[in-house]
Amino acid sequence: MILSLYGRMVAAGEWRDYGISSLRDAAIFSVFRRTAEHPLYRIEKRPKLANRQGQYVVLGMDGQILKRGNDLKTVLRVLERKLIRAVDLD
Repeated sequence: MILSLYGRMVAAGEWRDYGISSLRDAAIFSVFRRTAEHPLYRIEKRPKLANRQGQYVVLGMDGQILKRGNDLKTVLRVLERKLIRAVDLD
């Protein structure tokens, strides 16, 4: 699901690179606009939080929690909204 979203965002010109980190207690997928920058978003899976706040979380560039939950598809919707743009028909 994450790579499918990533592909759509690359096609839309929003994202350009990604990184994957595997830590002892978490898996992290980071999204970049340019390689040398800080990540725009981080999608983290922390299984120990499954019974509390939810094992999936989307964090913004500043570390702010954008969405949290146990269903990855639901959590990723916060990023899919970024694809919706107003179109000027003139």
